[in-house]
Amino acid sequence: MDSLDILKVVAAVAALAIAIIGHEIMHGWVAYMYKDTTAKNAGRLTINPISHIDLVGTIIVPATMYFLPMLFGADSGFLFGWAKPVPINTSTVIRNGGYNAAMQVDLAGIVYNFTLAAFASIALVAMSQPTTADSLVYVFAYIFVYQLLIINVVLGVFNLLPIPQFDGAHFLMHLALKYKINSVAEFFYKNERYGMIIVLIIIMTPIKDYVLFLPVQTILGLLLS
Repeated sequence: MDSLDILKVVAAVAALAIAIIGHEIMHGWVAYMYKDTTAKNAGRLTINPISHIDLVGTIIVPATMYFLPMLFGADSGFLFGWAKPVPINTSTVIRNGGYNAAMQVDLAGIVYNFTLAAFASIALVAMSQPTTADSLVYVFAYIFVYQLLIINVVLGVFNLLPIPQFDGAHFLMHLALKYKINSVAEFFYKNERYGMIIVLIIIMTPIKDYVLFLPVQTILGLLLS
């Protein structure tokens, strides 16, 4: 592994950490606005990455998806992962702000990811593509901003999908409860245990080309246009 490969790995890991840790903190922070102190009391409204590391989602899955293609002679794969979910007392949020507040908590991480992606796209457009004459610091900065853009768009799109246990499903569940469509809410609640199975099916099959990569490419095209 040469110096450029090392820069790519470090930049990707740093960008992923910022994306997934910030995503979780935002859930807890918006809940805290509605007097839910669960995340704060658990010490999870911190940028200390150790407090947010999930062995599978933060280490094993991203490493596998990034390095596995390289073992077969392909380019490195895309990074995807998650941090340890921030604990939230949804009952407290709903009691103080209603279902609209719960939906704000559900979308907080997604809004964070897309906002970060927007700022990264502005920075990337302003930067010139690195050449051999540029310093390693500039090369790293360019790769980091590029990874920050890609990873945040991927995470934002993925969490919008109505997969049980993920943000998109939580949003639809609370939206359904607001309008008393209890059957929809019950469907997502009863099927939460299948959420990770659905994620693996999407990632490991061509389904990802349509439900993930297509919207990601569309959003990236808009941000970089």
